[in-house]
Amino acid sequence: MMKLSGRWFLAAVGLLAAAISSTAAAQDDEAQRPKMNLFYRWLEDWSPLADPRLRTEPLDRLKCIPLPFDDPKSYVSLGVTLRLRFELNDAPVFGISGNKSDSYLLERLQWHADVRPNAHWQLFVQFEDVRAPGKSVITPVDENPLDLRLAFIAYVDSFWGGTLKARLGRQEMAFDLQRFVSVRDGPNVRQAYDAAWVDWEQQKWRFIGFWSRPVQYRHEHYFDDFSDEHFQYGGVRAERQDVGPGDLSAYYSRFMQDKTHFLDASGDERRDNFDVRYAGARSGFDWDVEAMAQSGDIGGKNIRAWAVGSRSGYTITNLDWTPRLGLQIDAASGDHKAGDDTLGTFNPLFPNGYYFTLAGYTGYVNLIHLKPSVTVKPIANLALMVAAGLQWRETTADAVYVQPNMPVPGTAGKAGRWSGVYWQLRADWAITPNLAAAVEAVRFQIGDVIRRAGGHDSTYFNVELKYGF
Repeated sequence: MMKLSGRWFLAAVGLLAAAISSTAAAQDDEAQRPKMNLFYRWLEDWSPLADPRLRTEPLDRLKCIPLPFDDPKSYVSLGVTLRLRFELNDAPVFGISGNKSDSYLLERLQWHADVRPNAHWQLFVQFEDVRAPGKSVITPVDENPLDLRLAFIAYVDSFWGGTLKARLGRQEMAFDLQRFVSVRDGPNVRQAYDAAWVDWEQQKWRFIGFWSRPVQYRHEHYFDDFSDEHFQYGGVRAERQDVGPGDLSAYYSRFMQDKTHFLDASGDERRDNFDVRYAGARSGFDWDVEAMAQSGDIGGKNIRAWAVGSRSGYTITNLDWTPRLGLQIDAASGDHKAGDDTLGTFNPLFPNGYYFTLAGYTGYVNLIHLKPSVTVKPIANLALMVAAGLQWRETTADAVYVQPNMPVPGTAGKAGRWSGVYWQLRADWAITPNLAAAVEAVRFQIGDVIRRAGGHDSTYFNVELKYGF
């Protein structure tokens, strides 16, 4: 039986009540107010609230606390982010290997201090307390009681005719639609990186270099997260705007993890990743196409893997509710022959927990995926989507995979390329600038290869509230 502790219940009620009672600022001031970023809190700039006339909401005094320096951009900002999500999952990994139906609450509480001594420097520190009361199986992505989430120093200044940005410390990194490098917002515990990041921008160009030790999460004790030399990731990236009707980017990265395990290989993984992406929008059409090739070695075997992803759509602006007709196509390689000297299983690196669905029934490994969708907006801040996802294996020699890259037991090498079809309903509602809500339901009807392995059709449902100040 799921139980919610009294302290969490009171905190949730108090914070949500504060959000709902916060009304919009006056029309002539609202356009000048900074916007809250519930996804990346460290990107917010609250310096305009140094003007008392713009402090129109109850907690504005905490958003811009002046520092005793001779700089209008000098201030400290305090903030809180609370996410509550109820999930029902029937059942993880399609009920194979004893995975049973489960319902539980996911609680994520984060609080931060953003110190800006001047327009160039930033010191950002964020703590979190993440729990999953009532969940029968707890993993490192479910709980992280009282730990340091982010702690970095950043510098911004003009340099060589452009803008130089640098960050050092525990920080967030994400590229594009976060297919392969993400902050992992879907699960309860987000992904951070102990990293050095350098970014130089000039007009339509942007160049990035980074090296990191991804944070590894433990939930036994307070402040027990860590990173070390056994798990590293880094690379270089270039971006160019206005290449034809869209924007073009490409990057090379190196993924290094010791003592990893795949179905047909084990050992120290050294994987080189080459990625290119083209995205844009024009005349109602939008598109985002990305491809990644992987090489390297693991346990004496050569790595030869690949993946492609495409999200495109057309928005009918002259119809009520502005419907968008979407199509998502994805494919990722599997291992074609067990026991040879090549591993063809794609590694999705740090995948986004909601690129497919939040249900976790679909992993970006050994996959062919086709997903048509329709999205409508009855009002400006409410989006409703209905979609169907059809899935096959790229090769029957490899397994069916669930998120992030877990093989479904008993499916590798078995006949039947068809994995199944899922139906997805999702609603996203931006209630106020401080409060957002979402509902998602997924029904996955499995293919014969999963059924013969002992699986069954599965259902997922969640209701989520996210609040920030």
